[in-house]
Amino acid sequence: MLVDSHCHLDHLKLDDREGGLNAVLADAQARGITQFLSVAVDLATSASLAEITAQYDNVFSSVGVHPLQKITQPVPAVEKLVSLAQAEGVVAIGETGLDNFYSAETLQWQRESFINHLLAAQQTGKPIIIHTRDARDETIDLLRQYPLAAGGVMHCFTETWEMAQAAIELGFYISFSGIVTFNGASDLREVAKRVPLDRILVETDSPWLAPVPHRGKQNEPQYVREVAQCIADLREISLELLAEITTQNFHRLFKIPAENNELK
Repeated sequence: MLVDSHCHLDHLKLDDREGGLNAVLADAQARGITQFLSVAVDLATSASLAEITAQYDNVFSSVGVHPLQKITQPVPAVEKLVSLAQAEGVVAIGETGLDNFYSAETLQWQRESFINHLLAAQQTGKPIIIHTRDARDETIDLLRQYPLAAGGVMHCFTETWEMAQAAIELGFYISFSGIVTFNGASDLREVAKRVPLDRILVETDSPWLAPVPHRGKQNEPQYVREVAQCIADLREISLELLAEITTQNFHRLFKIPAENNELK
């Protein structure tokens, strides 16, 4: 049994997909992926994802504003994040964080937004989902300033072992996406070899970043199997063991009962 710990089900293009989202989830389940965390990128998404989670016992969601949303989003208020996080099926705050790679010019907005998400995570007791690119020191510094009892996850991790180690020391998990399968990701694969097994998660970040051999296609939750297989090979363990470990990690971090793994 595998889990896709980070996807964006509401961003999948389903116009030409017979069966729509049901078919996407059924295809994933046929490959052993039984639970899904669909992550919000703005306040509208945070609210609308409740409609998806209400349909499926095995789909969960988050509340947050992506750090690259400054063009269309004001800094989200702590109170609004906390309020949205009360909806059934919401298990995390985010995704949030800092991105100097794509949007260094909005760093002040990102910082204010990130702090508000951290405060919301503190108030709700929910873990936080972090997007970070080229902002290693700033991200870790803020996590130290606003400690979270529930911890969180560095999603779609592409940074250094040193940053991973610092995050783990703060109670965080490290999640790997399809990027770990890319030809140019040898440094990232070295990080994946070193992260303690009880701190690893796997994800697709679908519909983006489809893993090898599906590059060029729309990514889907079913392809988390390729991510997991890559990491299992790197760690020289079976896919079944890696699946068991990452699923247990998912349940532990997001406080999700293991029995929530069937389609309604």
